[in-house]
Amino acid sequence: MADDHSTRGNYVKQGAEFNRDTQYIEDRILDDPQAHWPVEAGRYRLVAARACPWANRTMIVRRLLGLEDAISLGMPGPTHDARSWTFDLDPGGVDPVLGIERLQQAFFARFPDYPRGITVPAVVDVPTGAVVTNDFPQITLDFSSQWTRFHRAGAPVLYPESLRDQMDPVMRLIYTEINNGVYRCGFAGGQAAYEKAFDRLFTALDTIEERLTTRRYLMGDRITEADVRLFTTLVRFDAVYYSHFKCNRQRLADFPALWGYARDLFQTPGFGDTVDFQQIKEHYYIVHEDINPTGVVPTGPDLSGWLEDHGREALADDEPFGEGTPPGPPPADEVVPHAHSADAWAG
Repeated sequence: MADDHSTRGNYVKQGAEFNRDTQYIEDRILDDPQAHWPVEAGRYRLVAARACPWANRTMIVRRLLGLEDAISLGMPGPTHDARSWTFDLDPGGVDPVLGIERLQQAFFARFPDYPRGITVPAVVDVPTGAVVTNDFPQITLDFSSQWTRFHRAGAPVLYPESLRDQMDPVMRLIYTEINNGVYRCGFAGGQAAYEKAFDRLFTALDTIEERLTTRRYLMGDRITEADVRLFTTLVRFDAVYYSHFKCNRQRLADFPALWGYARDLFQTPGFGDTVDFQQIKEHYYIVHEDINPTGVVPTGPDLSGWLEDHGREALADDEPFGEGTPPGPPPADEVVPHAHSADAWAG
């Protein structure tokens, strides 16, 4: 998301706690030919900036399920202006499928007076150029449940019905206390709000650290949607949140279980190969002008540790995807540049 704001640098309200606007376009694409938005290969385009953790999760799930041929991917650059995310990485600054310069145009094509922030991820109907949904928690669940006809052979079951009653509270904790918790720290408008947010965040991280001490993944032996949702915050933690958002009780690398778990996922096909560290840093340090008015983007930290052995296999008797298989390599036009990856630090 554009952090639920449509302007650059306007994130902190003096003296106040940060409260995220969670009113999204809740339309769903359903596996029903009579639905207003029916599942149809090639009809929809996922617009997802690599910099954004909420968008990153849709990119991971799309990769794991093998939906690249069914749902195309448009990638805005890491920064956005006062109007919206822009396609400045594409030739001529225009998305090659939608023919637009900024995501705002897809929102206005459906809602000419759309009053809220222009956020990623968003799914756009290619024939009309109109946004369908930007309801990021539902998008990935629908990729799992509604697009099964287009899943690759060996696609994992990321939201198994037998685990949903257990998964939903875990994912709720991850969202409220960790995914959104880092933002609550970073955008706190006063000392009291910051300290309250800081305590909430690290209480939750301690809870998850304990949980992961005895199990390889959040729900046991296999990767699920819950792991995707936690990973996109963890992979940004030391690079951005520790310093930029003042989440500095300790680094991710100082949590034995969480750090091993995060490396385990990063080295799993479909996770680390979607992560562009340079874009991540540029987004946070340039866009958040009220937190970092100089716009200076840090050179560090050293990212080579992401490629070190994690030793987490000893905690599981099963394969990471159960009866499923890892995805193949990403499409050529979706490969993260080497200079923006952990590989660049490893030599």
